[in-house]
Amino acid sequence: MTAFDGAHGRVKAYLSRGETKEPRPAILVIHEAWGLTDHIKDVADRFAREGYVALAPDLYSSDPQMAALLTPSNIGITMGFMQTLNPERRADMAYVQQELSKQPAATREVAQKVMGKLFGGLPKDAATDEAVKAVEYLNSQGYVRREKVGTVGFCFGGGVSLNVACHTKTAACVVFYGENPSPLDLVGRIESPVLGLYGGEDMRINSNLDRLVTAMVQYRKDFEMKMYPGAPHAFFNDSNKATYREAAAKDAWELTLRFFRQALQGGRRSGDSSAP
Repeated sequence: MTAFDGAHGRVKAYLSRGETKEPRPAILVIHEAWGLTDHIKDVADRFAREGYVALAPDLYSSDPQMAALLTPSNIGITMGFMQTLNPERRADMAYVQQELSKQPAATREVAQKVMGKLFGGLPKDAATDEAVKAVEYLNSQGYVRREKVGTVGFCFGGGVSLNVACHTKTAACVVFYGENPSPLDLVGRIESPVLGLYGGEDMRINSNLDRLVTAMVQYRKDFEMKMYPGAPHAFFNDSNKATYREAAAKDAWELTLRFFRQALQGGRRSGDSSAP
């Protein structure tokens, strides 16, 4: 663990890199709505094994109230409850509340508070501010090849990854099922290539993808997109058995590595790859 000065306070982060002293390209790994979990740290480690410097910031850590609520224990309790739900009915609040009422009182209290924050009050703008500072932090480190910093984000972090590309200069941007920038005209500021990866069953996100594609075409951006039929939201997260789809996750990982190899190392988007 390390920390850096963010836009709104001190930001905690997980840093993963090899022992070599030679500067390397870096990847900012941006967490889901759940925060900096062991899964996200593991993803950072995967990138480090591929030769990158990987930094996974806890974008909530500069907010004392968010940090106090979204502790590993509280997140674990809430994720445990969410994984008992029917994935197709998680947007049905009446169903969620009915299932929550069956839980022990301590679980109900924690999950109610955490879900209320995660699904109704996430600080998207503040998280983008902190992620922009994370890019600046990486570019200032002697072990990072300056201006060779890419971003990748998942769910909430996917939207932040795209927002970062709109607000600062990055060398590459990967979006795993993240929301569009708002306003969409921010796409015109993007300087890096963008790769978008989406689950075919993720209708909440996909319902606005046509608008993103139109904006990318309008502003003549370097944009690739792949849809995985049958895959739900969060199909890459192998710690969530309810949504994880192995075939889609492996293919998306291979595409991500190829994309970063070309954008950050000047290699082609083909060749060897590693399983997630």
